[in-house]
Amino acid sequence: MRTLSRTLRPLVAAFVVAGLVGCASYVKRDEYDATIAELRANDARHDQRLDQIQSTLEKRFADYDARFAQFEGRLHVETTAHFAYGKAEVREADKPMLADFAKTLAEHHEGVVVTVEGFTDPAGSASYNQRLGQRRADAVRDFLVSQGLAADQVRAVSYGEANNRQIRPGAWGDDGLANRRVALVIDFVEAVAAR
Repeated sequence: MRTLSRTLRPLVAAFVVAGLVGCASYVKRDEYDATIAELRANDARHDQRLDQIQSTLEKRFADYDARFAQFEGRLHVETTAHFAYGKAEVREADKPMLADFAKTLAEHHEGVVVTVEGFTDPAGSASYNQRLGQRRADAVRDFLVSQGLAADQVRAVSYGEANNRQIRPGAWGDDGLANRRVALVIDFVEAVAAR
């Protein structure tokens, strides 16, 4: 009997240690539920902030041809900022709208990060259009920063001639103005209360 207990001791100790190790990674149901509730509350606050931003921008942009859509926790602003064929300079006609956008965010929603998406029409090679789309996005980013947004609040990316993002599929030249544009995406909102 003594021999049996000596052989069982290490085995029992191993089971106890394994049980304790298993408990160390075990999450209690009430802790899990509390964490999920907190994540849902954060999502609700995030969505509420996006609703506030959209409402503010829609009021300020009533005079501009801009469209707003929320998806996947982002606010997408399709603007009237377009570009001349083969060019990346912000047009004078588009500067008032972009200035209002920057001013509105800087004054009322300082916790946002904006991604400027640059697009081209399908004329030219894909690599040329990728670079041109980036130059357009960079030009708008630089303009927004010059109008009061912090440089770390504005990112620029290019989608070039992406077929699935063209407003007028295949259109270029005079007919492709709608494709030569930028879109502004508010894709992150910090937990900062609007002023």
